[in-house]
Amino acid sequence: MASTARTLAELNARALPDWYQDAKFGIFIHWGAFAIPGFAPRLGSIGEAFARDYDRAVAMVPYTEWYWNAIKVPGTPSAEFHRAHYGDAPYEDFKQPFEAGLDHWDPAAWAEAFRDAGARYVVLVTKHHDGLCLWPSRIANPHQAGWTTGRDIVGELAAAVRAAGLRFGVYYSGGIDWTFNRRPLRTLGDFIASTPGGDYPAYAMAQVRELIDRYEPSVLWNDISWPTRPGPLYRLFADYYRAVPDGVVNDRWVAASLQRDLLKIPLVRRYVDRKIKAAIARQGPDASQGIIPPEIPHSDFRTPEYAAFAEIQEKKWEATRGMSHSFGFNRNDDESDYASADTLLHDFINAVSRNGNLLLNIGPRATDAGIPDEQLRRLKRFGAWLRANGDAIYGTRPWTQSDGETECGLAVRFTAAPGRVNLIVKGPVADTRLVIKNLALSGKGVRLGDGSPVEIEARGPDLQLTFASSCVDTVGTAVSVAV
Repeated sequence: MASTARTLAELNARALPDWYQDAKFGIFIHWGAFAIPGFAPRLGSIGEAFARDYDRAVAMVPYTEWYWNAIKVPGTPSAEFHRAHYGDAPYEDFKQPFEAGLDHWDPAAWAEAFRDAGARYVVLVTKHHDGLCLWPSRIANPHQAGWTTGRDIVGELAAAVRAAGLRFGVYYSGGIDWTFNRRPLRTLGDFIASTPGGDYPAYAMAQVRELIDRYEPSVLWNDISWPTRPGPLYRLFADYYRAVPDGVVNDRWVAASLQRDLLKIPLVRRYVDRKIKAAIARQGPDASQGIIPPEIPHSDFRTPEYAAFAEIQEKKWEATRGMSHSFGFNRNDDESDYASADTLLHDFINAVSRNGNLLLNIGPRATDAGIPDEQLRRLKRFGAWLRANGDAIYGTRPWTQSDGETECGLAVRFTAAPGRVNLIVKGPVADTRLVIKNLALSGKGVRLGDGSPVEIEARGPDLQLTFASSCVDTVGTAVSVAV
């Protein structure tokens, strides 16, 4: 116990690496056998699924990567789709066509697209809840023989990403593996209780250590929870930091505990489900928001999912989301299912001003290893805006305040760097004069998009900006003020 506490204290004394603070923008990649069916119901967000149909919500979520679980629950849209298109074929049959699609894959082209979008790091799903490993793991799955890809997808993408000048990280589903626990999941209680025991903790630990040894990832991004007790987990963190001194770990490593073990008892699980369901009902519309994982004893950053913090956070965080309601490719998505590029960029700017990063997901197709056009267009929009305004984003830190507003109702966000404060006015600036309410600031201003001077003048408690010309960019205008 004393040793565990000492290790934890040493972990928490470690400073967050500057590269992660500075990077701001990363790309998440959900790709696997689930992209062959590429199906989930188009019924809104994950939060709406839990609010609308809690008793089978886990099988009704809009995440295509949860397809294997969804088809096990009779009557769900996924089960009906599977029966209509694949009959009685098992999920495992999707592995072969997924691997066949790799003949079309060009990891260098992907890396180039991510770099041109302005991303500074990439996190690949190496094993999702279906347990399929996207590398030829030496750790054999005792319940699903040969459940790895023959081609080293992880290694090839890592090499391509690093050749493009970006950092590479790995995602691993430590809390769920449907090859070890095949019981269908319906409720959140089922979900939390489903972390496998038995031979799974040793398997997961060995695989994550293999990923560290083999790929030296800059980001170690676990999902859901972790199957061991805290002691072995903290030793894993310590060993990872020794292997990758500037590596970072996320916050989804809730360790095994008596409380989680109790949830495996059906009576306890039903009681917890009733409590969760009642809490969702009390929340009303707020229940349809995204997910904010609980704080844990050690992490380098927090990971709200389809959610964000509304104020500056002392602890670093990373908003993560798909461009549509799913992370994995959904064959039914069209333009109306996607958040607009402007919305995604505005959420990104909000996050940066509040000490956050954005990990924006892409869900490639399986048949041709292509990134959908709707997603590529949004990546290109990110790249264009960041090439003009990146000095207000990269390498910055939160200022004394994150939010402001103009007299005409435009939102303003602030970031800071040594010797300067950056103002990002969200939306088009139609006039050459703009007044930001209740802001005291002086110095020499420059519009980042074109380098033109911006006159800064106090007007009572407000600040007036005078531009050389208007700016019609619907994302926003960034001004850097030397102070």
